[in-house]
Amino acid sequence: MKRVIACLLIAMIACSVSLPSAQAAIYPEIPTIGALDRSDEKVVVIVTAKGDVDKALDNVTAAFPSSEVRKTFTRALNGFSIELLESEVEMLQQFQEIERVDKVVDYEANLDASVPFVGADDIRGKLDPSGEYLTGKGIKVAVIDTGVDYTHPDLKKNYKGGYDVVDYDRDPMETVISQGPPTLHGTHVAGIIAANGKVKGVAPEADIYAYRALGPGGQGTTEQVIEAIEKAIEDEVDILNLSLGNTVNGPDWPTSVALDKAVEEGIVAVTSNGNSGPNMWTVGSPGTSTKAISVGASAPPIKTPFVTLAGQDKEISLYPIGGTLPWALKRDYELVEVGHGLEEEWGEVDANGKIAIVKRGMIPFSEKAKLALDNGAKALLIYNNLQGSFVGAVEQGMKLPVVSISKEDGEWLVEQLEGSKDRQYARTIYRNEEDFIAPFSSRGPVTQTWEVKPDLVAPGVSIDSTVPKGYLGLNGTSMSAPHVAGAAALVKQAHPDWNPEQIKAALMNTAKKLINDEGEPYYPYEQGAGRLQVDKAIEAKTLAYPGAVTFGKWTKSDPREKREITFTIENHDNHTRTYHVKPPFELPDGLQWQVPFATEIKPGEKKEVTVQLDMFPAVLAEGIHHGDIVIEGGPDPISIPYVFFIEEPNYPRAMAFNFGHGDRPGEYRYELYLPGGAEEMGIAVYDPDTFQFVKFLDFKEDVGRGMVGKEWENLDLPDGTYKALVFAKKDGREDTIETNITIGATLPEEKKGEN
Repeated sequence: MKRVIACLLIAMIACSVSLPSAQAAIYPEIPTIGALDRSDEKVVVIVTAKGDVDKALDNVTAAFPSSEVRKTFTRALNGFSIELLESEVEMLQQFQEIERVDKVVDYEANLDASVPFVGADDIRGKLDPSGEYLTGKGIKVAVIDTGVDYTHPDLKKNYKGGYDVVDYDRDPMETVISQGPPTLHGTHVAGIIAANGKVKGVAPEADIYAYRALGPGGQGTTEQVIEAIEKAIEDEVDILNLSLGNTVNGPDWPTSVALDKAVEEGIVAVTSNGNSGPNMWTVGSPGTSTKAISVGASAPPIKTPFVTLAGQDKEISLYPIGGTLPWALKRDYELVEVGHGLEEEWGEVDANGKIAIVKRGMIPFSEKAKLALDNGAKALLIYNNLQGSFVGAVEQGMKLPVVSISKEDGEWLVEQLEGSKDRQYARTIYRNEEDFIAPFSSRGPVTQTWEVKPDLVAPGVSIDSTVPKGYLGLNGTSMSAPHVAGAAALVKQAHPDWNPEQIKAALMNTAKKLINDEGEPYYPYEQGAGRLQVDKAIEAKTLAYPGAVTFGKWTKSDPREKREITFTIENHDNHTRTYHVKPPFELPDGLQWQVPFATEIKPGEKKEVTVQLDMFPAVLAEGIHHGDIVIEGGPDPISIPYVFFIEEPNYPRAMAFNFGHGDRPGEYRYELYLPGGAEEMGIAVYDPDTFQFVKFLDFKEDVGRGMVGKEWENLDLPDGTYKALVFAKKDGREDTIETNITIGATLPEEKKGEN
């Protein structure tokens, strides 16, 4: 059954699609090309040092006298940020004192029903060891985001301070309109965690510390996010919440490493998994952090709408556009097509009192919606101009129901309109649903480490919370993460001596396994350990960690091999318990488990147990294998998901492509992440109408894993929009990203967060 969801963008969404063979044949054979000129412009990079940061700084600045050190990191990252010439970056990577060099990338900010749904109301009357009610009192929660409206009546009692790393002051207020595109994301997140007024958050008496790392329009950089993490560590917070991210699926990206460091400092780090689902491998940094708690999005009890045409069986999922009215139509309305929804196109049709359907692109969502409203449309459907579905929001509130639908569904609707002489009427049907994984929720696993992500899921669909001067319902894993951050605050209050690993284990061990429409459990890389149940986490008598495991990757040519995982089991009950570790009973040929028969643990003690996986790779099917290891003996069994791979996994060879203007007129730059490196990669440019090859923007061979990019002073291309085909080849697989790039004046459709 299809689901209706919406999503507040928190990640820079690069549309990665594999071209079907018919479409791929349109493109001519790519000609060979020699080495391209490299730019010598200034760039900012994040440098991770192997040892002493000061020593590395001295050597680097001596070698590059024109460079400028921007910030030094000692807590969240062992390194610094530095501005230097593009041509010097490769030389910098050769220094013995340097572990890695990463380009600075951009980040975006991707209750009433959800708080009781996860069990927070069930523990309101319970006491912590000091006799206080469990409300999060005394727990310091850092919100690293767009800032917080600390004057909001539901938040002003909880706000205790913070820092603004955008303006460098102690006033982490949300961006107001006089500073640029205003923001509200951080205030919404803070309300889910600890609102204490008309809206009640998960931990309504927790202390909120706000760190504004994302400025106007919800934009920020790696550098700002890491600096905010450093500030929060210095302020000795207990919990970190980062409802932000990019589309880089890499475990060693600087923000992921910074969260690992924060956990090592004794802080519980919670981050959103990303909003680029539903495909595998879409989790982005910092959701790829090993030690943080990465959170996907599920649905609380909601009424979801679907659209169908009269006389047709097909049902179309609606993805509400943030900042618009909810879809609540109660009768049939005529459907009309209005092209891209441009001003001149509205004059060619009568949309008054009808549902209008327009194609994504050319102008921002807010302009499409305003024109629909001005022309009397009852509602607006925006269908994607690339394969699959998408999510978005308008900058200002719009008093019109506006939703997005997939490219395939939109084209089907247009075909019905064009193929019929009769008017077509759209009908809305509604269903009450809960506990499904939102299609937008990013999936794992993580590249290179092959770890299960998300760690668990929490409500992220239609979540009402605080925003400047009011309240608003928003959607996304941005809303899921603060549910878990608030839950972590309650667990921390109930168990003040528990460390981050124990708190993470309590949340994962007690999560509810979710079931899909076919009656099967969602995969581990979709739901992690399951959906948050904070009441059960607080009452946990047994902890087992890690809460999810990976046995890595094998190739079919590998000989028989045993790999092992060690679990820590803790008994927090008042009597001795005997635990049994049970792997799956139904095993394919070529796989055997070895586990201890029984493990007896006294009250307040812990023991390590080892599980061995004995593998004959040659007889196992290629691809991902997964299941659950169950630990019995406590009040409730604990289910620990696992994964492993046979042969090189099918992760996208290219991801997170971004192209845009440089810092000066006429300049352009691109960035692309290669999660496993590439034998060949490049960017081929075509005429968008004829598909005739124009030129290469870049071409490289034998490229290492990580972010690649380039800057140009002049691209020597006439102004206009072009079709770009980004490709990367690795281990017999080639993946492509097809997108449009614009040369010349910035068009409205390039606005981030708009489309």
